[in-house]
Amino acid sequence: MALIESLAALSLATVSAEGAVATKTLVFKPKTAKTATPVPVLVFALQSTQTPSPLVAQAASVKEPRLAKDDLVQEFFAVSAKEVSIANLNKDLAGKIKIVIDQNIVDADESTVLELSTESAKASLPATTIKAFLESTGIELIPVDFSAAPVVPAPGAGAGAASASKGAKDAKKEAFKKEKEAAKIEGAQLIGITVDKAKDFSSWYSQVCVKSEMLDYYDVSGCYILRPNSYHVWEQIQDWFNFRIKKLGVKNSYFPMFVSQRVLEKEKDHIEGFAPEVAWVTKAGNSELDEHIAIRPTSETVMYPYYAKWIRSHRDLPLKLNQWNSVVRWEFKHPQPFLRTREFLWQEGHTAHLLKEEADLEVQQILDLYAGIYEELLAVPVVKGKKTENEKFAGGDYTTTCEGFIAATGRGIQGATSHHLGTNFSKMFDISVENPLGSDKPKVFAFQNSWGLSTRVIGVMVMTHSDNKGLVLPPRVSQYQVCVMPVGLNSKTSDEQKKVINDGAEKVEKRLKDAGVRVTGDYRENITTGWKFADWELKGLPVRLEYGPKDAEKDQVTAVRRDDGSKYVVKLSELETRIPEILEEMQEGLLSKARKDFDEHRVTVEEWKDFVPTLNKKNVIVAPWCGVAECEDDIKDSSAKKDNGEEEEVDEKAPSMGAKSLCIPYEQPPFKKNQKCVKCDLEAKYWCMFGRSY
Repeated sequence: MALIESLAALSLATVSAEGAVATKTLVFKPKTAKTATPVPVLVFALQSTQTPSPLVAQAASVKEPRLAKDDLVQEFFAVSAKEVSIANLNKDLAGKIKIVIDQNIVDADESTVLELSTESAKASLPATTIKAFLESTGIELIPVDFSAAPVVPAPGAGAGAASASKGAKDAKKEAFKKEKEAAKIEGAQLIGITVDKAKDFSSWYSQVCVKSEMLDYYDVSGCYILRPNSYHVWEQIQDWFNFRIKKLGVKNSYFPMFVSQRVLEKEKDHIEGFAPEVAWVTKAGNSELDEHIAIRPTSETVMYPYYAKWIRSHRDLPLKLNQWNSVVRWEFKHPQPFLRTREFLWQEGHTAHLLKEEADLEVQQILDLYAGIYEELLAVPVVKGKKTENEKFAGGDYTTTCEGFIAATGRGIQGATSHHLGTNFSKMFDISVENPLGSDKPKVFAFQNSWGLSTRVIGVMVMTHSDNKGLVLPPRVSQYQVCVMPVGLNSKTSDEQKKVINDGAEKVEKRLKDAGVRVTGDYRENITTGWKFADWELKGLPVRLEYGPKDAEKDQVTAVRRDDGSKYVVKLSELETRIPEILEEMQEGLLSKARKDFDEHRVTVEEWKDFVPTLNKKNVIVAPWCGVAECEDDIKDSSAKKDNGEEEEVDEKAPSMGAKSLCIPYEQPPFKKNQKCVKCDLEAKYWCMFGRSY
């Protein structure tokens, strides 16, 4: 049988020779910049040879190779990952892929017969014939002696190494357990926060979210119930943002949550980043759907076919629509309340413009509004800037962003993004109009923007302000800004005196309500005053008002701020003016404190030797950078915390361990003469903010 026929037969029949040596074919996808085309690495080795990915990376000169998913294998080899073999190689793949070949196969003589196999077929051929075929493809062949640098001890040998590895794991577990124990707050009641924010941030954050009644866990992993305490924050954001975008001519609308597979896959570059996260509806009852339906991960492909339908003339532009909805993104391993959830609420604005200048202006207007949500409503400082080409929205021309900072962990966090899409999507979906300069001129494609902000903002707010007593809410977004509490009452207090104090507290409550303050009262009698204080502190109440017998005598109330415990004696005659002032003072104090933390931990670094030590002190870094994507990747890789060499499953959506580019800030300090990039010898083009991030 001719060689090509033998290889082609892999997909048709099972042909195996006795004594043939089994082989395997694996395809790896290296880490690749978003703007670059991936170059897969095909590994062809004996079945018995261990092929750890670090050695593959070293041999092929690639970064972080992972086993490729079916979509990439299908794209390059026209079969699934389970069916791929060297039979799928051809000369057209030269320069597009790399082949790492086991040195054992390279050294095999003419007497060696190799068995090629896929999930559905087998075939056996002489090793020399296979090697000749591989060389004939013109694809780069990289021989590797995997046994020369073993990553894992061989079976039956290296028992000491295996024992040491187990011992190291046990030691890590024990250290982790001790850290958890050390983080517990001595004497804390179970109803309150029981771990220290500074020592066990993850557990602290989960406790604050649940015990403050911001959310509750649902029986579907990665989904959460937003309780009134958090949903009110979202409503305040909606009201604030709606009022301002409507001034810009934006109108609210709603599009279906379902999108057909045909439409979703129309814009491949855009949807590739979302592909693993898409949730599909495949059945109705027990019947398979003729066409699978996706639940939107984002709405470009849902909305833009109808923009093309509705926009017929330049007089139909601009078209500015926003929708408040939920989206579903399924593929991740470690959900985190508000920050990483499988379903989340957001707003997404999509606009189409005749002129690029109009679209560019709107991008900045929306970014300013997002910064306003963080700083004016949530008291969270942000840095406005532009994303690098690596980090920008897929399919867009450029992305602008608000970047926040979580001081407790030293990590940056993306707050909201406003994208200019250029004409990329309008050309894809034919969103075009006749040229206003005349019908003899070429048609004009609309310039588009998209912009979005999600309930992630609530998580950022919680992380920034809250403490070991529980939630701290900025007054402007808190469900209740004030709670009036009768105090100084006990079992010896007469019913008549209790009524006087309770009636007085209710009058205070009513006066504040009439003055526009969001106020409630706590008149529970079955719990102590101290318990009430702790309960409301846990829930983040900005200000409590204490009203007792001594206050009644002096016509006053005592106000206590949640954030710093400051106490104020407020005359009842000044109630309607002084309480709003205290609330504003607290709002400003929260922003001032958070801004001080951000400023102190945003450090300028100009030399690489200072980069990682500064990063490890829980800082983000502003550094001169050349603007080259490969250098950006190198910075992230070189600044990553290294593990003990053991391979672990990687969650690409987990918080980054290396310093990624957060943004190129709009506020750019002047450069020194001949300023060099912090990592390479090229001339610096920008000051870029780098940091470990969520």
